[in-house]
Amino acid sequence: MIQKRDRKRPAPRVYAGVDVGSITAKAAIIKEDRVVGTNVIPTGYRASTVGRRVFEELLQQTGIAGEEVKAVVATGYGRNSVDFAARSVTEIICHGTGAFFLAPHTRGIIDVGGQDSKAILLNDQGGVDNFAMNDKCAAGTGRFLEVMARVMEVDLDDMGEMGLAATTPSRISSICTVFAESEVISMISGQHRRQDIIAGIHDSAAARIASLALKIKIKPPVMMTGGVAKNIGMVRALESLLGLAIDVLPSAQVNGAIGAAVRASRL
Repeated sequence: MIQKRDRKRPAPRVYAGVDVGSITAKAAIIKEDRVVGTNVIPTGYRASTVGRRVFEELLQQTGIAGEEVKAVVATGYGRNSVDFAARSVTEIICHGTGAFFLAPHTRGIIDVGGQDSKAILLNDQGGVDNFAMNDKCAAGTGRFLEVMARVMEVDLDDMGEMGLAATTPSRISSICTVFAESEVISMISGQHRRQDIIAGIHDSAAARIASLALKIKIKPPVMMTGGVAKNIGMVRALESLLGLAIDVLPSAQVNGAIGAAVRASRL
């Protein structure tokens, strides 16, 4: 009787991405070209160590041992602090890679994070053809919305739905966060409806972001990524200004980390 030879099955291919942003740090793990886990934690004061912490927490959550991970790529403004990464890659490339990996039909990306906003144009192969970035001013970023939520005394997570309930959105003329804050305080004193002020805040931020998208001649299908993508009011304001439908995936906030993991699989 001829016995079959016991062939050892190859170990699954496991890769990780770590995205250290100004407000949150994200990590993602892909296994056999499938996302098997993600994690998000506040960046906090110690940005130099948060990359390792968000990654190690994800390993525990997924039950994957550190030695199983073949390579790690870091991205985000704090990417150079992730000392265990094989390589660091800009967030523009990683967001493009992540969006194309999850939805290959995507050609335009609007990424709004804590301290900057970006518009990215992809080619048919998923490469970045063009991009525009707002990194000199908080207007049109998550930080802008955080400041306004505090002034309005509302939870940041509730702003999106509240803004959709506006009847006559207030007009905020300043593009500077400090001056816009003063305008909002004046509107509160003037008894403007809270929903109308919030809608005005969304319109003001969206105008700044839309200008980036128009600058690069963004084309559909368009995906929105970053934490601000969870704000439905911002999404609707951008759709109105651009005249385009915008896709938002459940993984929008961790898209950069997913893209970094995909980049790691190509090393």
